[in-house]
Amino acid sequence: MKNSKIKNKTALITGAASGLGFEFSILLAKDFYNLILVDIDKANLQTAKKIIQRSYNIKIKVLVKDLSKVNIAQEIFDEIKSVSIDVLINNAGFGLFGPFVQTSWQKESNMLNLHVMATTQMTKLFLIGMVQRRSGKILNVSSVAAFEPGPLMSIYYASKAYILSFSEAIANELQGTGVTLTTLCPGPTKTKFQEVVANSSSKNEIRINMASAKDVAKIGYKAMLAGKEIIIPGLLNKVIAFLPRLMSRNKVTSIVRKIQEKNRATQLIFNNS
Repeated sequence: MKNSKIKNKTALITGAASGLGFEFSILLAKDFYNLILVDIDKANLQTAKKIIQRSYNIKIKVLVKDLSKVNIAQEIFDEIKSVSIDVLINNAGFGLFGPFVQTSWQKESNMLNLHVMATTQMTKLFLIGMVQRRSGKILNVSSVAAFEPGPLMSIYYASKAYILSFSEAIANELQGTGVTLTTLCPGPTKTKFQEVVANSSSKNEIRINMASAKDVAKIGYKAMLAGKEIIIPGLLNKVIAFLPRLMSRNKVTSIVRKIQEKNRATQLIFNNS
């Protein structure tokens, strides 16, 4: 019964070439969703498609898109507007390490376009049809970083906080519509994200244990199917998210600063995708 209900449904996943995005795609394929995989990495995107298609008899479309481009969400929507999207997973993201006065504004503006503008517009464009059909699920990937100010990764932390706040508000608005929006807030996760951040740090070393992308994706996927509004995988991450309720914001900010200065490339304690 489950298979027949889902067979003709379609899911769109951003950042699908690797890491969490790829693991979400596998989970959706197992549930017989047709897939639209979006990523800037053409080679890995094609590889992901081949891997999934070898095991699952579903339709897969790949879109090679730079999600940091202005108005990219509209471009994607227009390209696939004949397809009803039943599940949307806004997963794509990247980070940048360093003092704000020294980091690249071009990279930071790209990050803001991706985390804020693209995530918001993708949600809006595909949500309209879901509400009209009174059916659909959205998963926006934020981070446990959303709960803290983040010295040395200020734009990343702030943009992930935006995703959380925005998603919580829309999830509330969607009550009674048949559509749900879930926000996933992972802590350290083994994905390509760590490579991007480490490359902007003065040291390339990993000193903390990170959750696997597969495990984090399973937790987020299960929460999305259940219609939960927020999910934070792992007890330590829940504690980290709760810290601002126990301490002053100044104290929490100081703690985050010390962690990032100590770990350098391992500031991933609050990062995910």
